[in-house]
Order: sequence, then structure tokens, then C-alpha cells
Amino acid sequence: MMVIIGAGCSITRGIKDDQALVRKVTINGVDKEFSEEALNYIDKEQQPNNWLNLQFYYLFSKNGKSKIGEAPALLDSNLVEFSRLQIQKYLVNKGFLKARVSDSIVIKNKKAKLIFTATEGPLFKIRNFRDSIEDAKVRELYRKTRKQYSHVNKGSRFDTDSLAYDRDQFYQVMKRNGYFDFYRQYISYLPDSSFNKSIVDVVMTIDNPANKKEHPIYTINNTLITISKSNGRTTGKADTIQVDTQFRFVDYSGRFKPRTTTDYIFQKKGEKYDIDKQTLTTTRLSELNVFRNVPNPTYEKLSDSTNRLNTKIDIVPLKRMTDRVEAEFLFNQGRFGYNLGNTFTNRNIFKQAAILQVKLNWSILFDNGNSAVDQGIQNQDFRTGVSLIYPRLLLPFKFPNLAKFGVPHTTFSTNFQLFYQKGLVERRSFINSVTYDFFETARKQHSITPISIEFSSGSIDPIAKAELLRQNRYSYVYLIGRTTFTSGSQYTFQYNAQELNTYKDFIYFRGNLDLGGGLLSLLSKLANSPKDTLGQRTIFGYAFSQYVKAEVDYRWYRSLGGEKQFIFRFNPGIGIPYGNSNQLIFEKNFYTGGANDIRAWLPRTLGPGQFNRASYGLGGAADTTRARLKYLDQFGEIKIVANAEYRYKLADNFFGSKLKGAFFIDAGNVWRLGKQVDNPNGEFKFNNILKSTAIGIGTGLRLDLNFFIFRLDAAFKFKDPQFNGSDQWVFVKHFGEVFGSGPFKANYQQTNGENYGFMQLNFGIGLPF
Repeated sequence: MMVIIGAGCSITRGIKDDQALVRKVTINGVDKEFSEEALNYIDKEQQPNNWLNLQFYYLFSKNGKSKIGEAPALLDSNLVEFSRLQIQKYLVNKGFLKARVSDSIVIKNKKAKLIFTATEGPLFKIRNFRDSIEDAKVRELYRKTRKQYSHVNKGSRFDTDSLAYDRDQFYQVMKRNGYFDFYRQYISYLPDSSFNKSIVDVVMTIDNPANKKEHPIYTINNTLITISKSNGRTTGKADTIQVDTQFRFVDYSGRFKPRTTTDYIFQKKGEKYDIDKQTLTTTRLSELNVFRNVPNPTYEKLSDSTNRLNTKIDIVPLKRMTDRVEAEFLFNQGRFGYNLGNTFTNRNIFKQAAILQVKLNWSILFDNGNSAVDQGIQNQDFRTGVSLIYPRLLLPFKFPNLAKFGVPHTTFSTNFQLFYQKGLVERRSFINSVTYDFFETARKQHSITPISIEFSSGSIDPIAKAELLRQNRYSYVYLIGRTTFTSGSQYTFQYNAQELNTYKDFIYFRGNLDLGGGLLSLLSKLANSPKDTLGQRTIFGYAFSQYVKAEVDYRWYRSLGGEKQFIFRFNPGIGIPYGNSNQLIFEKNFYTGGANDIRAWLPRTLGPGQFNRASYGLGGAADTTRARLKYLDQFGEIKIVANAEYRYKLADNFFGSKLKGAFFIDAGNVWRLGKQVDNPNGEFKFNNILKSTAIGIGTGLRLDLNFFIFRLDAAFKFKDPQFNGSDQWVFVKHFGEVFGSGPFKANYQQTNGENYGFMQLNFGIGLPF
């Protein structure tokens, strides 16, 4: 695409002789504090085009029009004048009451340069500020709260934007304290300026309602909740329930119990009207994901003089059942396949907004290799799961309602996985768990899984098992062929998850602690359960796993203006088997490579440490071993991954979506806790971290469709820890072979029995982190 665009004519090729393309805008004479903001007051049609957006427009235009890219920003003298006045008004609002702005236009080769020159004059400041509020209660509330938000103070800049901000903030204060009938128009500011002294005296006035001595304070009375049918109609017979002295529940759909809604209505009878509780009610009911339309509550004043409000909430439910089918095609270095998924959702089990999800997923991967083992299907992965998600914490004891900052959930889940890799292993995994999710604050989220029971078993191909044992690779036989039973508990804490996918400056943190086998160990000792041939205690005839595992995901997001952003991520983890285990089970180990961490390596093929897969050997019977182990997962009990990524916008309109780009560096690896015969040079050592760390670099494109992001990343191996010394820096040392062939690749093929891939393409949905 870039070659095609680059071959095009100049950016003025579509401009007529009597037209000019705006290519540069300059504002002079404005303080640095306001110069960037002042640019936003120039009319959008007079702001220079993004070069790539303009090229897309030309490339896909028909008859001079295109829906892709940006139309040329043609010079318009009327819009230039409008922009001049807007900049001048902006400066006046910022306290430069005598500001004047002039403009000039320079045209050369159909390209226009706009120059706006400001004469700001003196900055006016507030000399005195006072309030004039007749209502004593309102006056007391204003003086009590204004320090929390006010930008208007003695000695500060006279800024009309600050006046508007203060007015809106106190309007919100009034709405939180029962003043249902209060309007912004009651608040006014009377400035008295002296142009000679550049000072302003400000009086803030709050008027009373017409013919009233004070503003009335309203309290909540009764609440009527009406749920229509999915088509929005309120006809036919309805379930009508008087819940208590406040709530009356009318359900035309016949699908909900009153508690589904009343648990998330935060305005209680007898309380002062509070706009924040109104918004919170609407937000939480929407987050239940069972209602299609949840408008803000409406209020009706009682006809008596008690200043009470009856509340009415009208809700339209979503269709009860949905079914979604997903499919994707996979292609990677001679391997291709597909992934099929189906998700069935019932949004309202037991009339309590509990969501039942049944998921099926089948992945199959083929290989174009030449050996007998490689031909046809390489591996298959079948997964099915059932989850029942309640929008509350189901506990055997009374617990406070934690819905203020987010809907809490209780999730019961059962999952089964069957994984098959040709010529190597077939594994089955069955997991049952109960998980509680809740918010402590808007930023702090907790997830607790008090019980997770897992049963895993594996069957190794007899030939592969014999050859692994012949090479003393017992860890792999034990890892992938083991039958094990374990019970564990997990805890996860997240901070700032709500900021993800924004362009703010923030820090994201996610920490996870996983403890397994402790309770089973205690029970087995109390029951004096038998031991297996390896000396491990068993439960129900199976050895159980005992371990502790911790992982941290720390990210630093930095906005660089507009849609430019820099992200740094640090993701370490460690798992330690103990007690009844001397090795982590397959599912609890760490793996690297793939679309979301070290992108220059295939999933689960990196490491551990400096382990070189050539040690699997070649020649004779090992030819079969090498083919069978070609895609054997590389694992470790320790993981350290770091990523740095710069994201930016390329085009605003690319086939109806935004086109964004990224440059990234990925570094890290997995390591074994100690020396292992299976993985020579794969152990973790502090003095060898840098030497055993892999580095990948790359660039990517992101197609932002608002509801999801389609991602393509091209990553290159820069430093490969399987080699030694300067040979590790493969990208620099063998740059000529990155896209071609040569002695390095030929030698690797001869030594390892497989091609060396410098570049790895990753297709994905969503951002990598």
C-alpha cells in the first residue's frame, strides 16, 4: 500500500488553479500555556491534512470524492476570518480582555500558510470576590463546599471558563443535596472591571425561585419499576408486586424477580434527592447486561406541600437468548488451520439476571512438513465450558452491598479441555471453580476463587515416550503425561482497569496469587492416605499437586498528545512446587512467545533460558524424535517479560475505521528453577539474566472499528538467547538473511532440522496489553 501511495503525484494534484491547500498554520503572540489550545479554535476545514489521510482520499476517490481518508483542506477566507474571531474570543475568555488577533495568508504553489498574530494585552486578575445568596441554607452549602472545586479566587486570573466551571460544579452540589428544581440559570456572575488597572471585582449571585423565599429540598417517596416486553410494549398481563413501602414492581415480560432491579436502585425512601444516586442506578442496571434500554429515572412531584418525589423507572429487556458463532483462519510459517467457536447465552436464569453461558471452541492446526509425523493434522484443541454468573455475591453470611463502584459477580464454572498433538500427547483437563468479583472503589477490583478443583491426565505416544526416556528427558514425560488432581485458591487484585484503552496518563496493576494443594495435603495426612510409586500421597488414587504461584502485570501509560501514546509493561512471575510435588503441573507453568508478549517467537517456543532445541538431536532414530518434538511447549517456573510500545494514529478514515500504527520492543524469557537434564542452560541465574534474555522488535497496524480492534504485528528476532556471545545478536549479524537465505539459515536447518524464522506475523483481536 505504501509503495502505491508513494508512487502517486504531489499532495496538490487534485487542487484547481484558483484553489489552495492549507498546509501550515502558525499562531504568534500567544503565551505557551495557551498556544496549543488556541490551535483547536481554528475551523476544522482550515487545519492541515494528515499526509497519509490525504493520500488515501486521492487513492480511493471517484469523480473527486471519496469516503476514505480526509478531503483536502481548501483555503476559505470566510473560515479564516471565523477562526480569527474564535481565537480572539478564546483569549478574552482567558483573561486577556483587550486581546486582538489579526491574520495573514501566504500562498505558494497552491499551498497556503495561515498566520494568526495575537496582541494579548494585559492579563486581568480578580481583585475581590464575594457572594450574594439570599437563601441561608444555600449560602451555607456554597461556602462550605466551594473550596473543594473553585477556580475563582482573589488574585487569580479572570477566566470566564473558570466561572462556567464553578457554576457547573455548584449546580452538581445542589443536585446532590435534594435541590431537584435547581437550575444553572439561578447562578450569575457580575464582573466590574477597570480597564486601566487590569483588575476585576466579581460578585456571584444565586437567585431564589420566582415568588419564593428559598429553594425547596425534595425527598424520595415511592418508586414504580416497569419492565416492558423485549419489543418495548407494555400490553397484556403483567406481574405486579408491591415489594415494600417504597417499591412497586410491574413486569410485562414475566421474566424478572423484583430483586433484580431493587438491589441496584440507590435512592431510598425518605432520602434527599441525589443526582449521583440517579446516575448510579442507571449505570448499574445497564451493567447487568440483561436490559436493552435503561433511561434515567423520571420524577413526579406530589400535589401536597411535602416536597416529595415519586420515582418512575421504565426498562426494556434484551432478548433472553442469543447465540454467537466466531471463526478465524490461522497461518504461520507453513502451519495453517482454523478456530471455530460458539457461545450460547441465556441472560436471565431463575429470573434473577443470572447469565448462563455455554461455550464451545475447536482449533485444528495442519503442517506442511515433509516427515510422516508432520503430515496432516498437527494438533487439535477442543474446549467446552459452562458458566453461571450471578450479579451479586452469593455467600452463606450477610455481606454489604458492594454495587456502588461496580456490579459484583459470583461465577460458577465448569470447563473441559481435550488437547491432541500428533505423535506426542493427548491431554484432558477438567476444572470446576467458584469465583467472587467485586469492586472496593472505582479503581480497585478484587477477584477471589476460594475453591478450584482440577483433574488433568495425559497419554504420551509410546514411541515418543520411549525416545524421551532414552534421552533422559523425564521431566517432559512427567509433565505432559501425568495424571494429577489438585485443589487450589486464587486471588487477583486489579488497579485502574477502567482506564485501559484511554489516552490518559495512568498506571495499571494486576497481581495474582495462586495456592494449590494445601487443604488436600492436610486431609491426606489426617487420613494417612497411601503414597504412589514416587512417594507422593494420593487422593482417590491420584497424586495431588502442591504449589504456590505469583504473577504481576505492571504497566505505565503515558499520553504524548492526541492519539499518541507510550506504554511500558513489566510482567514477572514465579511458581514453586513444594510438599507433595517436585514439579509444577502442565497448566501452572509459565510460557512465552506469541501475540501478547514476546511477539517474535511462536507461542510457547521460547526458552527456557539459553536452552537450544538442537539438543533434541538429529540422525537415526532422533529424526522421528525431532519431528515429534518440533512444537513441544517450552516451559519454566520463572517468567520475566518487559514490553515497550509507541502507538500513534495513521489515518482517521480508512474504509470507515481508524488506522493506527505501533513500534515495539519485547524482551524476556522463561527459566527453570534449577538445573535440569531436560533443559541444559535453562536454569535461572541472576548473573546470567541479560545473556539469557530474548529481544524482539517490530511494527504493527491496528484497524480500530470502535467495537473491536483488528491487529497485525510484524516482529523480528533481534537477540536470540539460544546462541552464545555475539552470535545472539542475530538481527544485526545476519541482517542480509532476514528476508532471504544464506549460510546462517542453512547451518541452522542442518543443525536443528527446521527453518530459522526471523520474522513472525501475529494476527489478533484487541491490543496486546
